[in-house]
Amino acid sequence: MKLAFVTNDALHETLPSSTIELALRATEMGHEVWLTGVADFVFGEDDHVYAHARSVEKRDYEDQRAYYATICSDEARRERITVDDLDILMLRNDPAQDIQSSWAQHAVVVFGRSAMRRGVIVLNDPDGLSKAINKLYFQHFPKEVRAEKIIARHFEEIERFYEAHERKIILKPLMGSAGRNVFFAQPEDSANLHQMASAVFRDGYAIAEAFLPEAVHGDVRMFLMNGEPLQSNSRYCAFRRIPAKGDIRSNIHAGGHAEPVEVTDTMLRIAEIVKPKLVQDGMFLVGLDIVGDKLLEANVFSPGGLHHARIFKDVDFPRVVIEALEKKVLYARYYHRNFDNVEMNTL
Repeated sequence: MKLAFVTNDALHETLPSSTIELALRATEMGHEVWLTGVADFVFGEDDHVYAHARSVEKRDYEDQRAYYATICSDEARRERITVDDLDILMLRNDPAQDIQSSWAQHAVVVFGRSAMRRGVIVLNDPDGLSKAINKLYFQHFPKEVRAEKIIARHFEEIERFYEAHERKIILKPLMGSAGRNVFFAQPEDSANLHQMASAVFRDGYAIAEAFLPEAVHGDVRMFLMNGEPLQSNSRYCAFRRIPAKGDIRSNIHAGGHAEPVEVTDTMLRIAEIVKPKLVQDGMFLVGLDIVGDKLLEANVFSPGGLHHARIFKDVDFPRVVIEALEKKVLYARYYHRNFDNVEMNTL
């Protein structure tokens, strides 16, 4: 199998990284693996899509850090690969990281569509991702699983929502990730609410979300694959994200830490409710962030934390994901690619 992973910048991936973990496992399994970035695509004069990419040979790497260090070194194989010749193109960039570069937010979707038309299996589906370019996508899930929220750029709307929810709300950018510019506005913050909102407005629209008391204990990151909870040996791929002391953000890159968690019937019910939308949009690998009986976010671009779940559950979930990709390539060959890309994403 020949596959490539797309990140925001192939040489500046933050570790630990689920993308690098997947690339490492695929390399260990004997596949031809390439790493490329958003700015590395080329649409050639022959109408083929190319990419400047890096790859390393199969050998024993101590961990993903050693593997990634080799990719970034002069030891790596560097080529202008033909994307159209790949079996799998896995889009793992985070558009929120490129909020200052509008071209980058849509580039991968455009090039992904082109590769898809050439018969490459592109995951997650580029057309589905184009619908999810910001957190407004979340509003398409049933209201039953969503926390109460509004999306606005007028301060009076934020203030009205704040007052209506006992002066306890979460403020965050519509286009954001990794816990950047996320505020917990409490009753004692009334005088600073305008300042908080202004900081969020710098990135565009703001989300004001009703505070869920269970959030003080963190949230649960639960992975879905092919529209179903990712599991192996009756163990679900999930873990709890705990905020740092004095912080409401559970994001690992914002100072939070991971702990083991048992998946409950409530979490499985949420997964079942959101499944139809994710399947409809061709979302192969998704990370759900759950607090209590509510879904806070559905990360469809680059859900992280596979390595945490692997350690806590003692299951090699990255291998399970790569094995699922192997099956998709076989399906495409058996049926001469007689399925569209959305269907391939969740077969």
